[in-house]
Amino acid sequence: MARNFVQPGDTVTVLAPYDVQPGDGLLVGALFAVALNAALSGKPVEARTRDVWRLKKNTGEAWTAWAKIYWDNTNKRCTTTATSNTLIGVCTQAAAGADTSCPVKLGIVA
Repeated sequence: MARNFVQPGDTVTVLAPYDVQPGDGLLVGALFAVALNAALSGKPVEARTRDVWRLKKNTGEAWTAWAKIYWDNTNKRCTTTATSNTLIGVCTQAAAGADTSCPVKLGIVA
């Protein structure tokens, strides 16, 4: 067995970059994750880096299923706009412009 294994990586403990509630997206360096518990800025928070999560989205944007989704760290929500944002995954279903959230599969995409 490999001796350099540290821990499973689906859930990690990070310092909250801002106040978060359970289910909020957060960006720490280049890592995007979803908070599993509430935490104040600078305090430890358990965060999930995989799976499908219903996340807040920019209203006014209609999304097609399987479109690339980016994290807008200024507004703390998802968007289809790549410029100045971080790629976090794909939406798993279409969303209307009026929708305030949509399921997003986290992870590396082509």
